[in-house]
Amino acid sequence: MIADVFARARAEGRAALILYLVAGDPDLETTAAVIAAIGAAGADLVELGIPYADPLADGPVIAAAAHRALERGTGMKDVLALAAGSTVPLVFFSYVNPIVQYGAERFARDARAAGALGAIVPDVPLEELDSFAPAFAAAGLELPLLVAPTTPPDRAAALAEAAGGFLYVVSRLGVTGAVRAPDTVWIAGALERLRVRVPSKPLAVGFGISTPEHVAAVGAIADGVIVGSALVERIAGKSPRDAADAAYAYVAALRAALPKR
Repeated sequence: MIADVFARARAEGRAALILYLVAGDPDLETTAAVIAAIGAAGADLVELGIPYADPLADGPVIAAAAHRALERGTGMKDVLALAAGSTVPLVFFSYVNPIVQYGAERFARDARAAGALGAIVPDVPLEELDSFAPAFAAAGLELPLLVAPTTPPDRAAALAEAAGGFLYVVSRLGVTGAVRAPDTVWIAGALERLRVRVPSKPLAVGFGISTPEHVAAVGAIADGVIVGSALVERIAGKSPRDAADAAYAYVAALRAALPKR
C-alpha cells in the first residue's frame, strides 16, 4: 500500500521523496535504468507517466518528453511491462482518455498485476470518480487525487477524504515546471487547513520543486515532496548509463536535503 511508503519515511523522521518520470523518454531501456538508479539514490516512490498527446497538467518539459516517447511508439502495454520489472514502489500517472480507451477495469487489473500501488489521474473530477474508483478499488489500486490552490476549502476536504494513498497538493497555479521557488508560507497554511479535516491522510506537495533547497523547505512541512520536470530535463537525450548516473546524483542530493524531524 502507498501508506506503507509514507510510514517508512515517517519512521525515519522525514518526508517521503517522490520522483516523476515519463515512460519511454528517451526510450524504455533508459527509463528502466533511471528507475533503478533513483531507487538506489533514495527515492521512496516513483510516479511513472504514461505518455499522452494532450497532457493538460504538464508543463513544456514533460509535454515534450511525452511527445518524444509517443514518437518512439511507447504504448500502454509497454509501460505496464516496464513497471513489472521495477523493484521501486510506483504509481502510474495518466489521463482519463488513455485509461478509458484501454478500459478502466482492465487498466486497474493490469496495473496492479504489474506491481503498481496506485494511479494518479489528474483530469478526473470528483463528481466522476465513480467511473474509476470502483474498478481501482476492486483491483487493489489506490487513486490519489489533486488539490489546487484555487480549490475551495470544503471541496479540498472532500477530495482529501476521497483520495486513496495520499493527497497531491499542487503548490501553485499553472502547469508543472521549475519556474520559481515554492511559496512555503501558502503551502504551510494549505497543509494545516487540510490536516484539520483529514489528519491521517499523507499530504504530498508537487509542482515547481526542483532544487535541494526547495526539497528542504517543503520537506519540513509536508508528508511528501514530489519532483518531476527537473529530473525529466536532466535525463533527456542521454544514454541509459549517462541518464542513470545523472539521475542518481540528482536524487541523492535531493534525498540528502530532506530535513529530519
